[in-house]
Amino acid sequence: MASYSVDDAERDLRAALDKAPAGAVRGDWTVTTMQAGHSSCSGGYHRRDGSIVASDEPQFNIVEEVVARLGTNAATPFNVVSVHWTRATLPWQRGRVTVETAFDAALVPRGPDDPVYAAAADARRRFWNSVGAVEPGFAAERETANIHGQTKWFQPHRRILRITDGDAVLLATDGLSTPWAGVTTRENGVECEVFMRLGGAGNPVAADEASVALWSDVLIGVGDLVADGYRVLRDVQTNGAILFCCLPEDCRPMGRMALRMDLRSIEGLPFGPVSLIEATPLREDELPGLNDDPWGTAAAFRALEKRAAAKC
Repeated sequence: MASYSVDDAERDLRAALDKAPAGAVRGDWTVTTMQAGHSSCSGGYHRRDGSIVASDEPQFNIVEEVVARLGTNAATPFNVVSVHWTRATLPWQRGRVTVETAFDAALVPRGPDDPVYAAAADARRRFWNSVGAVEPGFAAERETANIHGQTKWFQPHRRILRITDGDAVLLATDGLSTPWAGVTTRENGVECEVFMRLGGAGNPVAADEASVALWSDVLIGVGDLVADGYRVLRDVQTNGAILFCCLPEDCRPMGRMALRMDLRSIEGLPFGPVSLIEATPLREDELPGLNDDPWGTAAAFRALEKRAAAKC
């Protein structure tokens, strides 16, 4: 294949962009090449005062086509291209076009070896170590892919931490806040983690080994639902507490899982702090009047307040 240089790109674009609409004195376009399954092209013609000039000509098409040809022959990798056009001062002259290529590391998708994943895990461990004694390893871990088809380091990790806090045991998801791999978005996964408390005063859920095994497995399933794109964190933040999901037969007499915002947050993750949600299993007889609102918020608050009173 014949080489295709920046000079060639400027020549081809000049021929197309000189067909500018009346009133246009300059044009600017920015193209990002395919990154994490996404590319973009933005920009257009401008008048002397900076306002945009509408145009029926498909400039985006020719700009993207030229950038694609440039990319197949580039000696130096790039993922951003800036195109600038200036109208000629005299009618018989040709306009001026410049093409600039650059490599923006912030646009590169995170791969499975990116250090942000270990940094996120370390931040979560530091937080839970400030709460209680974090046991080595995990109370539960599933290496099989979740509904997103993701496995190790492709978020969310399907694993549960076990923390001893006085006479209670805390079980906590450890991966919902891991930054997504294969994308460029600066987000800590779904921006939250979920925990539940076993044992302690007034808690009908025991903290024995059988309960730890059962509820660790349940909490992985809850984490899958939270990570499944239903904006659960937003709904819990908006309402304060919600009735989230029904529980399997193994959990009887507990029939529903309530989620409530915790006042604490986990600091030190790669892209800022994340929220903490407390999960509390409830019996059906604790939940009269479930038709009060779409998320059962009032019923959830009533049941959780009674639980809190029982601890006193």
